[in-house]
Amino acid sequence: MKVKEVSQLTGISVRTLHYYDDIGLLTPDHTTEAGYRLYSDDNLATLQQILFFRELDFPLKKIKELLRSPTFDRQKAFELQRKMLITKRKQLDRMIQTIDKSILNGKGELVMTKEEKFEGFDFSKNPYEQEARERWGDKAVDEANKKGPELREKMNEIYIKLAGLRHLPPESPQAQAGIEQWFTYLNKIGTYSLAAFASLGQMYVDDERFRKNTDQFGEGLAEFMRDAMEMYAKLNNG
Repeated sequence: MKVKEVSQLTGISVRTLHYYDDIGLLTPDHTTEAGYRLYSDDNLATLQQILFFRELDFPLKKIKELLRSPTFDRQKAFELQRKMLITKRKQLDRMIQTIDKSILNGKGELVMTKEEKFEGFDFSKNPYEQEARERWGDKAVDEANKKGPELREKMNEIYIKLAGLRHLPPESPQAQAGIEQWFTYLNKIGTYSLAAFASLGQMYVDDERFRKNTDQFGEGLAEFMRDAMEMYAKLNNG
């Protein structure tokens, strides 16, 4: 199947499929002389596996490591994914029950206890923390956690500013000035080259967790930031 056909079959954008190829996560088995990517049935099976992992919030880097492991077993992975999805479904069922009770509570048809209002929520784990520890180390993350409120306030400030610019062309002076603030901020808490900055922007779109977190400040902000970050890297490279 050609990349456009795979996109239509799965609902994944062509750009995302190209990105998966670029990072070595899903490379099609064949390429025509004209440069068209051709996906085999085995490629589609791997893509299905990737999508199950993504639904379970696995970062792309971790998925790539799992798929490339010499001990990786597709059938065992399916069994593990099934168990994790059942656990996730149970939590979602509890949250739906909490919403149903909250609706009745709002109508005066039910009185909820304080405990019942928060059943199903689980904030015991930060989905980004392990990823951050792998990238920057325990010390850097521990220090960041101490400065958490201050960092979040500054980050939110930049996000809000960028959300107000998201309808402008990514290459516009205003958009580039705003995205430069983001580049400067990131390099205060970590180390990002221009290439890494552009790759991070792509992840804001490809990683559903990051997309949701970003788009809460304004619909389409993730894609705007990706394009602006890519343009910033090009404009400042050399």
